[in-house]
Amino acid sequence: MYEENQSFVPESFMALYLDKGRFKPSLPRQELTARYEMCEDLAQLLVNTASNQQFELGITEDDALERCWRGLLVSPDVTTPDEAFWVICRLAELLSWPLPTSPWPNESV
Repeated sequence: MYEENQSFVPESFMALYLDKGRFKPSLPRQELTARYEMCEDLAQLLVNTASNQQFELGITEDDALERCWRGLLVSPDVTTPDEAFWVICRLAELLSWPLPTSPWPNESV
C-alpha cells in the first residue's frame, strides 16, 4: 500500500519515541510525523525571537536558547519536555549556534 505522507522524520526526533532496545517508535507513523512537523515549525518560528533576544538584551546565545526552552515548558500540553529540548537543539542548528548538550541545570524536566 502506498503511504501518502512521505515526510522525512529525522532520527534525532524519532529517537525521542524509541524505547531502549527497540527499533520501532512508540507512536504510530502519522502521529510521529505530525509531532515532528509541529516541533520543526516551532523551531522555525523561534529563530527571530531567539536572535532578537540575544541582540536586544545583550545575552549569550545559550541564555537566549534557555529562555526559549523555558517558554516551551510553560505549556507541557503543547510539547513534551523531550520535544522542547529537541526544538531548542534544532533552533540552535538553524541559527548556527552551539548545540546545548543537555537541558539547563537546576531545572526538572
